Amino acid sequence: MSQEKVDRYKQEKANRKQIMKKQKMTNALRKCVVAAAGLLLVVWIGYSAYDMYESNKEPEKVQIDYRAFNDFSKNITDASAPDDTEDEKAEKEDTAQE
Repeated sequence: MSQEKVDRYKQEKANRKQIMKKQKMTNALRKCVVAAAGLLLVVWIGYSAYDMYESNKEPEKVQIDYRAFNDFSKNITDASAPDDTEDEKAEKEDTAQE
């Protein structure tokens, strides 16, 4: 039994560099994954906080100037109204004088 232990120890010692290299790579990969997850979590929390802050702002109030529209519609109605002819104007003046 002690010979088996000695053989196992010699085999581990022979492969120690490879085992240590594999452990270091695994630890580095694990640290990278944890760091990426932490960074993602921090960015997500920051974005959520910013979005919540922006949604609580009051919307901007806008004033609309309808003067141009009103002038345009007035011009259209004036243009579509029939103009009095000379004869009709004269008749209106005669009736107004009486």
